[in-house]
Amino acid sequence: MASPLSFAQGQTSKPAHPEATPKPAQIDRNGVLILIRSSLLALDQANKTGNYTVLRDLGAPGFQSNTAARLAEIFAKQRTDNLDLSGVAAIDPQLTVMPQIEPNGLMRMAGLFPSVPSQVNFELAFAPVNGQWRLFGISVSIGQAAPAAPSPSPAQSSITPPKQSPTVSAAKSAVPAAAPK
Repeated sequence: MASPLSFAQGQTSKPAHPEATPKPAQIDRNGVLILIRSSLLALDQANKTGNYTVLRDLGAPGFQSNTAARLAEIFAKQRTDNLDLSGVAAIDPQLTVMPQIEPNGLMRMAGLFPSVPSQVNFELAFAPVNGQWRLFGISVSIGQAAPAAPSPSPAQSSITPPKQSPTVSAAKSAVPAAAPK
């Protein structure tokens, strides 16, 4: 059972020449790892300090449309739950959506960091800014690393199963992209 997610995104406009489908991004494995880890560690540090200014400032101009206070609201539940994302520095992510260039020009990728007892699920979007990919959207949730069987009811069994650790949940929030002006 996956928990709800926290999501922050910048404002975007429609592309001049829309394309029908995403294209694979031309980026190497090390570049992907750097973008994923630096984004999630910036969120982890913001959650631990309660200061979202650096996370905001590292983002693309569209992401910077979120104030640090708004980002603090979006990730408040993760902060109060003391969500620890520091493990992303040591564990390799498993990508479920390979880096791809969306019709709007953003590079999108998604995946998870497998760990026990829970895994970190993420979806990231990056905008090209002065020859660099900068954070445009971030979504993080915590889920179980493996499916858990339901506990038998007392009527079904006299064996008491071991207590499971509670799952960490994150607040569901969204910063919708504004309509083009």
